[in-house]
Amino acid sequence: MKIASSLTIACWIMTAAAAWAQDAQSVVDRISNHSAVRNAQQFVDSDHDRVIREIIAINEVAAPPFKESERAKLFAQMLRESGLQGVEIDPEGNVLGLRKGTGSGPLVAIAAHLDTVFPEGTDVRVKREGNRLLGPGVGDNSRSLAVLLSIIRALDEAKVQTAGDILFIGDVGEEGPGDLRGMRYLFQKGRYKDRIRMFISVDGAGSGSDIVNGALGSRRYHVVFRGPGGHSYGAFGLVNPTYAMAKAIDRLSKISVPATPRTTYNVGVVGGGTSVNSIPNEVWMDVDLRSESPQQLHKLADEFIKQMNSAADDENRARSTNQGKISVEAKVIGERPSGITAVDSPIVKLAAAAVNKFGFSPTYSVGSTDSNLPISLGVPAITVDSGGSGGRAHALDEWINVEKTNSVRGINLVMTTLLALAGVQ
Repeated sequence: MKIASSLTIACWIMTAAAAWAQDAQSVVDRISNHSAVRNAQQFVDSDHDRVIREIIAINEVAAPPFKESERAKLFAQMLRESGLQGVEIDPEGNVLGLRKGTGSGPLVAIAAHLDTVFPEGTDVRVKREGNRLLGPGVGDNSRSLAVLLSIIRALDEAKVQTAGDILFIGDVGEEGPGDLRGMRYLFQKGRYKDRIRMFISVDGAGSGSDIVNGALGSRRYHVVFRGPGGHSYGAFGLVNPTYAMAKAIDRLSKISVPATPRTTYNVGVVGGGTSVNSIPNEVWMDVDLRSESPQQLHKLADEFIKQMNSAADDENRARSTNQGKISVEAKVIGERPSGITAVDSPIVKLAAAAVNKFGFSPTYSVGSTDSNLPISLGVPAITVDSGGSGGRAHALDEWINVEKTNSVRGINLVMTTLLALAGVQ
């Protein structure tokens, strides 16, 4: 039975891929003209006030890094109230719900992340000023979570039947220190492991014209410089970890990196020391390295480690080590894989056709999103905007515009892209 099912899906994928490669626009046109899909789009329009209420409700349940559980519980309940069956929270904290298709198509996953960049204690209440909603995290990513809910209700209300099953996900750990832990679990350990054939991440407000098909790789380090320490006057002349770290930062700033593929580095946080009149025993910094190319990222990381060690050696030569030497330890605290979903792949072609259908011109970009993980595993994946517009992401005064026309158009664009992948019966 499993073999027959797998062969059916494999044949469907091969047949569909050939058709999509020939004319993705005709696939999207057919779906858009389907009576049930048109009814679903009309429902999205009538459901918009509820979407706004849900954005606010979701945002006002804090979800700082590694503490997304309360928002996960809320989102799970909202999925159930929207009609999704078998909703669960997996061991990593991801919220999952499956909408069954006929079984003749591939499993398509669509996700929006639950977490925010804001620390515990941040005031996440939402203020409304006309069509603007203001609050930290409101666009990244509360709106996207509400968009998933609206799509589920629209498909059920219009009785849209898909060929493939659709897995709806509210995932944890997308931002910063989360290091894609939700996606890692989903694709490497979860019960849907090896079953997801295509993946869409919905992340951030925006018209929907941009398709993120490139995964920006990153490697993050916590670098600690240690030394004997001592009194600033009495022990003057001893090696100083702060001087070593200053040399290291200067050396990092002079590393030459290519403009194409775009490769970058940054010292984001520094700390350490005991008092103004003490030579510190320990200082530290957090460093972010990024590249569109796995090879360039690896090359940059090797050079970075070399320069950290050289900076420690320079300080040991420059001052007395009779109480001990400077040592340096660089620990990886985050790593995101890079890669690309080709522009001529079926998933990108269909997404672009949907963008065209809604009156935009598609653009293609590279980003650091939940799609990084499936792309690195060879699963076709893209990240798209949730619709509308917004600004000041990751800032306390983050905002989105929920003006109905553009907001509804964006939701319907996401839904059309999803249906193009899952197939409509």
